[in-house]
Amino acid sequence: MFTHAPYNLDMRVGIDNRLAYYRMGGIAQYTLQLIEALAEVPGQESFIIFHSRKDSRSHLPSDSTRFSLANLSTPCHHRFERWALAAELIPYRLDVHHSPDFIPPLGGAKRRIITVHDLTFLHYPEFLTPDSERYYNEQIGWAVTEADHISADSNATREDLINLLGVPAGKVTTIYLAASAIHTAYYTEEEISSTLEEYHLPEGFILSVGTLEPRKNLPTLIHAYYHWRRDYRADLPLVIVGGRGWLYEEIFETIRSLKLSDDVHFLEGVNDVRLAHLYRAAGVLAFPSYYEGFGLPALEAMHAGCPVIASNRGSLVEVVGDAALLMDPDDTAGWTDAINRVLTDSGLANRLAKTGYLQAQKFTWAKTAEATLALYRGEWEH
Repeated sequence: MFTHAPYNLDMRVGIDNRLAYYRMGGIAQYTLQLIEALAEVPGQESFIIFHSRKDSRSHLPSDSTRFSLANLSTPCHHRFERWALAAELIPYRLDVHHSPDFIPPLGGAKRRIITVHDLTFLHYPEFLTPDSERYYNEQIGWAVTEADHISADSNATREDLINLLGVPAGKVTTIYLAASAIHTAYYTEEEISSTLEEYHLPEGFILSVGTLEPRKNLPTLIHAYYHWRRDYRADLPLVIVGGRGWLYEEIFETIRSLKLSDDVHFLEGVNDVRLAHLYRAAGVLAFPSYYEGFGLPALEAMHAGCPVIASNRGSLVEVVGDAALLMDPDDTAGWTDAINRVLTDSGLANRLAKTGYLQAQKFTWAKTAEATLALYRGEWEH
């Protein structure tokens, strides 16, 4: 059943977008995409987009009739953030405040919604720096208790919240994400070829996308790539797209030890359009993460008709369904074999491309926005 908490049709909703100033990563992108999609959903609610007072950019959606910007001084991930943010929000008299980065203010709104993207730090504390581990562990228990309701990116994250933190099942709603319009658009062969020329890449390369950090499990992929080159006398490059995160030294040491410096290409600062081109030119996306809260690169690749090999952990099983090859992230030999199968068996590659494209159509920002707006209105399933 659904609970329908009383709300005004013209309620005021605040969305915290401060993180976009500090780090334009996955959570900031999620917030911006959500804001844009909410503008397309009919309603009488008004939205206030809170951003850092240092941020000179406008993050209003294309149709901003019901949207306004407001500056906040409280920095993200500050030790006194929950108190300072609550004080700053008081003048806005919010009915709802949404924290996409999971830390709610101590007050400042009648209803507080948070989004928890993943609980990797509980499964794999060794994948974080000591400071990050301490911060997340100190905040998460308080946050999920204090919030009125929680949005989870996947059923895997929802189950983790329930089983690892004791959150009541009725307090968590799974709301899937979606790929941006950039990744669902059509691109000409000339546009794709231009990007390949820019990065000096051939068609059909092995692609991996994500921040360089331990949970992405890139050393295993690099070992699998080494064995693929050696065992099958293959010479296509491995292209890794993503910025340097933390504890990434093992990745580069693995490459040096296997003498692959000329064969593994790292691309940082790739914009979304060029990334969309790379998905369309790649022979396969290899996504061996130990854990993902959602796994947008897999969805983006499927929109592009790029075959996907993904880890069988976390949310990735939900995202790819039966449209990808699923592998144990520790099975190096299995990854080697899977890469070779996709790159040499055109029938398999075509099947994965077609089923992947159909699977990707199930995820839209319209669905995400409608489900999130229901939470703002106090409607959630028990």
